[in-house]
Formats: sequence, structure tokens, C-alpha cells
Amino acid sequence: MGHRKKLRTVIDILKCLTSNIKATLSTKRNTKIRIAVLRATTARNSSSPPSDNRIAAVISFGRGSRLTACAFIEALMDRLQGTKNPSVALKCLFTIHSIIKKGPFILKDQLSFYPSFGGRNFLNMSKFRQDSDPERWELASWVRWYATVIEQNFIVSRFLGHYLNSSCSSNNSKDDEDKASALLNKDLLGELDVLVDFVEVICEAPDSLHLQLNNLVYAVIRYAGEDYRIVQREILIRVVELKDRMASLSCNELTQLLGSLKRFEDCKERLRLLFVNRARNDALWEFICGAKLKIMEMGKLKSLVKMERTDGSGELTRFRERFGELRQLVRLNTSGGWFGMDRVPASTMSTML
Repeated sequence: MGHRKKLRTVIDILKCLTSNIKATLSTKRNTKIRIAVLRATTARNSSSPPSDNRIAAVISFGRGSRLTACAFIEALMDRLQGTKNPSVALKCLFTIHSIIKKGPFILKDQLSFYPSFGGRNFLNMSKFRQDSDPERWELASWVRWYATVIEQNFIVSRFLGHYLNSSCSSNNSKDDEDKASALLNKDLLGELDVLVDFVEVICEAPDSLHLQLNNLVYAVIRYAGEDYRIVQREILIRVVELKDRMASLSCNELTQLLGSLKRFEDCKERLRLLFVNRARNDALWEFICGAKLKIMEMGKLKSLVKMERTDGSGELTRFRERFGELRQLVRLNTSGGWFGMDRVPASTMSTML
């Protein structure tokens, strides 16, 4: 097993060197792009993430023309889709995530619409497998999960109307609070649902957390943790706003809000295990718990009011029916008779008296 693993590592390195030589000898205009991508995602140092210099080199392609940016994203995606090496795939995804976090808008724009409109599974890694040895099998599961996290990042960004990792979503809290206050209840609830979806995707990380000893996997989890902290903040903004509006929410809206908060709270222990308390934020969980209690109290109150209204309307209906019967009894008709009574001759009346 040990010899086979070493041989496989040597083969991966040779493949990487061959790709580098081909890119160097190529006369195509995007030679520099291909070399930069290969260097950032090399099979060598398989347990280490791309260096800051390598990431800076690929991000620099976003400072040129849109054509250059498009060629770079295409080369990066070709590298991701063409490899069967989990470490190379993770490095490709880490590079993509680095672009999302700190790359120029033009690269993010190209990524978000790759290959045409983006969307769920646009990275197409859900079937990525590597069964050659146990370690690669476990790494492949991290590849599938990490690709889903990145896809969900784009989905949330489209829903919110801005990139989740952009400076405007990280620093200007007052602006974000003002935007939230201007939204309709249904839009706030919809955004909250999507944000909680993202948290649930993060919680689906593989159980092989011991691989955090691998520097590449550790870097991946660190990036996911940074995304989670931003999502925490976005969730809190919307829950605070919805809590202030609670009296105006319908029973259905209260139920939807309660469901979202319960889903989020169900992620608590898994998040602590995954991030080892790096993103603990006990104050947030206390606030979520308080909001849930207030929702349940408000829901009970609104249910009681609804029941009282129903009972009141039923009593009113029964009263109207009885009153209608009485009116039928005492109302005169045009001929001078009584509805509900037989006309009695005068002679008979005198006899009865």
C-alpha cells in the first residue's frame, strides 16, 4: 500500500510537470494564465493550500480586460473539471473561494455566470469520487462538500443582491439594517430561509474532521468559518428586524419564522464541533432563543384572538338566526295577519275568552 501511494504521488507530480511544460511551450495568448493556474493548483505539496503569492498572481488577471478574466476563469474551471486528484480539486476550489472573498468584481462576475447562468451544482463536483485509497476517498468527500458551499455562496449572493463576501456586506452594518427595514415581510423571511440553507450546507461537512490536521483541509474550513461569521451577522440583522415587526406578522409568517429559527438552532452543536468554538457567539444563540419564545407567545395570543373572533362570530350568527325567527313571528303581512300564527275568527276568540 505504501509503495503504491508513493508511486501515485510521483505520477501526479509528473503529470503536473508535463502540464507546466506544455503551457510553457505553448504559443497561445493565454499561456501566462495556464501557467498561473497550474502553479496555484499544483499536485506537489498536496497537503498545503496555494500560497498567498500564487493567489495574488491569479487574482491579478482580474485587473485586465474582460476577455482576459474570461480566459482565466475558463482555464481554472478546466483544471477543476479535468482533475481526478482530490488535492488538486481542493486547491482549485480554494482558489475560486479566494476570488470570491478578495478578487475584483470582474472575476466574481465571470464566476457567477459560469458556464452560462451559474446556479446549483454549477461547479459540477457532486459526483467527484476517488477510491484508490482511504485518504483520497475522504478527501474526495471534502471536495464535494466544499463545492456545494461555494455554490451556496453564489446562490445567497444572488438572493441578497450583493456578494456575500463583499466589503459592503461586511462593514456598513447601518446600511444593511436600513435595507432590511425597507423590505416586505415576505422578502425578509425569504432571505432568512436562504441564509439558514447556507448554514445547513456548512453543517454537512464530512465527519472526517481529523483531516483538519491536513493544512489544505484546515484552510478550507477556515474559509468556510469566515463565510459563516458573515452569514451569522446577516441572519441577526433580519431576525432583529422581524422581531420588531412581530406584532404585524400573520400566523403563517410567524410559523415560517419559527421554522427558520429552529433549523438554525439545530445547527448549533455541529457548528461548534466543526469550528471548535472559533465562531461560537453565545450572545447570538441567546437572542435566537429569546426570539423563538416571543414568537411562540405571539402565536398563542394570535390563535386565541382568532378563536375568540370565530366564537364571537358564531354567537352573533346564532343570535341573528334567533332574532330572525322572532321577526318572522311578529312581523305583520299586508293582509293584516301574522306570520307564524293562524288567523282566529272573532267568535272563536270570544269563546276562548
